[in-house]
Amino acid sequence: MSAVSTSTIGSAPLRREDPDLLTGKARFVADLPVPGVLCAHFVRSGVAHARLVGVDAGYARRAPGVVGVWTAAELGLPGLPEATPPPGGSRPHLERPCLASDRVRFVGEAVAVVVADDQAAALDAAELVELDLDPLPAVVDPTSAADGDGVPLLFPEHGSNLVIDHPGGDPGAVEGAEVVVRARFVNQRVAPVPLETGAVLARPGPGGGLEVWASTQSPFGVRAALCAALGLDPGEVRVVAPAVGGGFGAKGGVYPEHVVVAALALRLGRPVRWVETRSENLVAMTHGRGQVQDVELGARTDGTIVGLRVRTLTDVGAYVWRGGIPTATSRLMASGPYRVPRVDAHARAVVTNTTPVGPYRGAGRPEATAALERAMDLLAGELGVDPVELRRRNLLRPDELPYETPTGASYDSGDYLGALEEACRIAGYEELRVEQRRRRELHDPLAVGVGVSCFCEVSGSGPEHGSVRVEPDGTVVATTGSAPHGQGHETTFAQVVADTLAVPIGLVEVVHSDTALVARGVGTFGSRSGQLGGSALQRSATEVAARARELAADLLEADPGDLVRGDDGRFGVAGVPARGVGWAEVAAAAADRGVRLTADDDFSQQGGTFPFGAHVAVVEVDTETGEVGLRRLVAVDDCGRVINPMVVAGQVHGGLAQGVAQALFESVVHDPAGNPLTVTLADYLFPSAADLPSWELGSTVTPSPRNPLGAKGVGESGTVGSTPAVQNAVVDALSPWGVAHIDLPLSPERVWQAIRSRRWPP
Repeated sequence: MSAVSTSTIGSAPLRREDPDLLTGKARFVADLPVPGVLCAHFVRSGVAHARLVGVDAGYARRAPGVVGVWTAAELGLPGLPEATPPPGGSRPHLERPCLASDRVRFVGEAVAVVVADDQAAALDAAELVELDLDPLPAVVDPTSAADGDGVPLLFPEHGSNLVIDHPGGDPGAVEGAEVVVRARFVNQRVAPVPLETGAVLARPGPGGGLEVWASTQSPFGVRAALCAALGLDPGEVRVVAPAVGGGFGAKGGVYPEHVVVAALALRLGRPVRWVETRSENLVAMTHGRGQVQDVELGARTDGTIVGLRVRTLTDVGAYVWRGGIPTATSRLMASGPYRVPRVDAHARAVVTNTTPVGPYRGAGRPEATAALERAMDLLAGELGVDPVELRRRNLLRPDELPYETPTGASYDSGDYLGALEEACRIAGYEELRVEQRRRRELHDPLAVGVGVSCFCEVSGSGPEHGSVRVEPDGTVVATTGSAPHGQGHETTFAQVVADTLAVPIGLVEVVHSDTALVARGVGTFGSRSGQLGGSALQRSATEVAARARELAADLLEADPGDLVRGDDGRFGVAGVPARGVGWAEVAAAAADRGVRLTADDDFSQQGGTFPFGAHVAVVEVDTETGEVGLRRLVAVDDCGRVINPMVVAGQVHGGLAQGVAQALFESVVHDPAGNPLTVTLADYLFPSAADLPSWELGSTVTPSPRNPLGAKGVGESGTVGSTPAVQNAVVDALSPWGVAHIDLPLSPERVWQAIRSRRWPP
């Protein structure tokens, strides 16, 4: 299996996960039939910032069906540490408590938990719990939180609200530039809104210990966190991720609710389940994005980029917790796919009295791309150069890769200009510009805009486990540490193993998402699974095939070097077509001889891989109402060697929908006191299929040399490229009015106000 092949693997079968999901056979945490299960419901703060003086649960404890009510003092659980602690080590004073004890820091923070015989009783009793809160001044705006003097402090012992400070780099990044464009962009806060909200079910194990079913992207991560919090050994805790209804990064780590429910199951000796309501989900599950970006992009008058200065301020919400991940990634990817010789990227993060922020589909990559692509369009406008032409002049060439960026990213391979040209070809870019000029001459009230974005993102960091075992009857069991939740991994991994062993894909069973059945693993996030998990399985299958060859040679009384493999997987002797043995015969012989046809592997790649692409968006803006209509979106994405085109297309489709949603619809809003104003799906707007066009997909194929499959990630690509393409298109449509920038989301009111604040009529 060559790392430089551009073909797909095998015959690209249909997704084998889908029938159970489509017919309702799949079981989510809320569906699991567990006798005697109790229901938990959390009492949450309705105040953004306050001293917690006391909790009165007397009435609640006496309510019908209630088993008990617990507070932080009664459970005595440790806090959750930062996912990415600074070089100086952990900071206990910044840990996130499982239940608030002395202070609440955002609306929605859990203060107590009610356990009852059923969900209705738990909900009713939670209403009876009285919280004695002494309100404190709140800070919601990240720029205000960073100011320092006189601003409310979430952690007075820390001394400020600044919790992350990554140094910039080259202080003279834009020196010598003949043209410098400067702007402040706001990449707004959004909510992940998975179809399945947060959920966990825990019960005492039959032989002691603990069994947990969680809606998570990382069963082993949840197990490690539960062991640390509850003082258990890994062998005492089993974590299973059943069907998971979406995660998008927000389900990548353990939540306080997981720990509390697990602790209660052990304390009560009974199973306890918690399923988040939608309103809870919108305030308690981590949000994404939330970054203020000050950008300076310098160039010569011919458009050649000289340097880039970026100052990002990320709002990580009430706890730094998982907020360091997107903060660091946006800095790493600051220069995108361009030849930027000097970069000064200073990344800071502050805590505010809002829901904690963590990774959300792209986790820093979309933020970096949005800032750079808006700056590229501003520079094109300043120079009077077509936006596509400016990008052509500055995109890295294939012969310049591998390439080390000033921020430390090590690009593996790519043809960035090829992706841009392909996107422009599919879109008919020149014809679109002709149409735009014609309609402007006619003063068409529907203003046409064309937006372009180019991107490069990092994927595939860390290790992943994979093992392959051939059973005595010839069936194959492939075990992976990845934990799929909609990506199609069962299909993809079976395809890789079947192709490597040359067996029918129907003979391959894929086992995942259960710490009792999988030796170890990391999980599914960051577009890592195909390249890491797939490569681990491919290498394991290759080793199994080599062992099988030795056995087959023995059975055929031939030298292993004389054996050949047919398309049907049979081992034969070269030049003797009548002689051969199949996998079932080899597996049976292995069982008879006490030989195990099994192998495992932990695959990791240095520096990750770097998928890339180019998107073209076409919009019509109603200049009388501000309404934006997305007419077309062309996406050309390069994820290296494609294992299964249907799976890849599905990932791109989903990413495009979420990227467009951020551009046009979604925004989490708080008032100055920290009260969330988007707590239901009547308030938090996101698109349906009827609001989106049919996507036009293209691709280029540039295999990565860093893994045996030649694969790169694709789970986040659509999200990374689409948002700035749509934003650039809307601004382009309104350029005759003198509109140079509009912050996201591009709502009708915001667009209408931008038009009216500029020249009128154009």
